[in-house]
Amino acid sequence: MTITFSELALPSHLMQAVAELGYTTPTPIQAQAIPAALAGSDVVASANTGTGKTAAFVLPALARIAASPRQAGSWGPRVLVLTPTRELASQVLDQVRLLSKFGRIQTGSVLGGMPYRAQIEMLRRRADLIVATPGRLIDHLENGKVDLTCVEMLVLDEADRMLDMGFRDAVEQISGACPEGRQTLLFTATLDRTAEKLASALTRDPVRVDVAGKAVTNTAIEQRWLRADGLDHKHKLLGRLLEDEAFGKGIVFVATKADCDSMADLLSEQGHRAMPLHGDMQQRERNRVVQWLRDGRINVLVATDVAARGIDISDLSHVINFDLPRVAEDYVHRIGRTGRAGATGVSYSLFTRTDRNLVRAIEQYTGQPHVQTTLPGLEPLPEQDRKPRFGNKPYGNKGGHGGKPFGKGGWNGERREGGWQGERRERRPDRFHGDAAPAQAEGDRPQRAWRPDANPVGGGEGFAGGERGQRGPHPHKANPYKPHAGKGRPHGHGGEGRADFRGDGHNAGEGRREFRGERRGGENREANGGQAPARRPFRQPG
Repeated sequence: MTITFSELALPSHLMQAVAELGYTTPTPIQAQAIPAALAGSDVVASANTGTGKTAAFVLPALARIAASPRQAGSWGPRVLVLTPTRELASQVLDQVRLLSKFGRIQTGSVLGGMPYRAQIEMLRRRADLIVATPGRLIDHLENGKVDLTCVEMLVLDEADRMLDMGFRDAVEQISGACPEGRQTLLFTATLDRTAEKLASALTRDPVRVDVAGKAVTNTAIEQRWLRADGLDHKHKLLGRLLEDEAFGKGIVFVATKADCDSMADLLSEQGHRAMPLHGDMQQRERNRVVQWLRDGRINVLVATDVAARGIDISDLSHVINFDLPRVAEDYVHRIGRTGRAGATGVSYSLFTRTDRNLVRAIEQYTGQPHVQTTLPGLEPLPEQDRKPRFGNKPYGNKGGHGGKPFGKGGWNGERREGGWQGERRERRPDRFHGDAAPAQAEGDRPQRAWRPDANPVGGGEGFAGGERGQRGPHPHKANPYKPHAGKGRPHGHGGEGRADFRGDGHNAGEGRREFRGERRGGENREANGGQAPARRPFRQPG
């Protein structure tokens, strides 16, 4: 049986505001939740997005404030409404002000991103109804700037979203600061197990209202899916959708804040009236962008999931998911921005092969298979005509570039004999061997052969031409010119090349130093007639 607002026993000033807004028949969620809330019972209600949940708790809250005066000596809010996002809080506050137009009710908001001083002054004026986000309200509560002992009604809007955003502890702390005898209204789009636990902890014998049933999405929204070959193809599809004559106002959802800014700039360069909306923007900027979309100054809003809940624009015709959401529940709230208040809308979801798992998750959540459509001239390539990434052979048997088996050598499967450009390099017979030094070309640096008993420092013996030259390295011996090579450092393997510090008494190592077989000290010079001692061969393992 259909009822009207006149049968809901609302105060006269509320009925006047309802009539001015053009509301005559309540929606199913309003028809079931408002009588229970007016009776003073706790309510746990679940309904799809865009079914009028906001008025379902705003009207009972305003009626409760008008029914009884404020208690003497109290200065805190009488009704507290918690929302997960600032956009949703602004939407609720706008609805409150429209419905309380003909009543003397003080309202206010406590949102993040806004100045503290203005909010503190508002709280001192004894606001009757406050719409707040949990994070900023906790700041005022811990600083003693707000008193919640006078709260008569606690409303949790989009409770499931608050839980997803990690506000469970904050919600429990706020509810603990409210009186135990308060009335609690909990509204959610999806009543899952987590939300059910929160409802059982905050409410007492609630009246349950389930309008959504098994239908998750709004039937007034036509869902279309477009498969793309890649990112360039997705940009072409988006450009075609925005140029369509049927496109009036729309929201383009992307995955990250950086993509949001870059996409808005790209669309603006292409001639579209586009603006970004994401969490890094100041609250005033976000409010201004939403108001511009509502007024028609812009017609494309590029947003992240921050706008998936809280934007209520009746003439929004399209929602485009340029990037699919990672959580299937966010898909429902994204497309729920259109098809509101009895209107119809269209949603387009663009996906590629890498998004198959996300598509399946959305299908399982909504219970509806995706129906793929195409745009003329921008059809995706058939799966079998796609160019393989690495050859035409499967991995494991004939992998590698060019379809050749692994291990054949070279690039594109050709066999090379070694060396650069296929030439074979011959091993030098004189390298690291004790053979005689090879003949040197004119201008070459003199080389010498390596021997185990070679002198690493002195010249003459073992050098080509009898001159002192550069000692060639050896891969298995320590570098004698690195004093720490034999101490476990990366310069060597053996015990060669270490520095020895020897001396007598407490001044050991100060006056004399043995380094690479060389003893430096005044005594040695006196013993050799003032000449420096001859360098001894480098110590070799015995």
